[in-house]
Amino acid sequence: MPPSHILNAPTTMMKSLGYGSGYQYDHDAEGQFSGQNYFPDGMERQEFYQPKGAGREGPIREKLEQWAKLRRERAGE
Repeated sequence: MPPSHILNAPTTMMKSLGYGSGYQYDHDAEGQFSGQNYFPDGMERQEFYQPKGAGREGPIREKLEQWAKLRRERAGE
């Protein structure tokens, strides 16, 4: 199950259960990146793509590293 803060809360009951509570819209956050977790509660963050850094993968790797750093900072690590 996805974390409750990213679930839609169209009813009063769902709002009272905390659905959507604490959600941060990435484009409203500093640098357009909130760093929120979108994986199910208790599930560690997965890495699905690990660019080697050659050619066009260089800037992609840098951006992924920048996001990882921001995520750690915003989580207080």
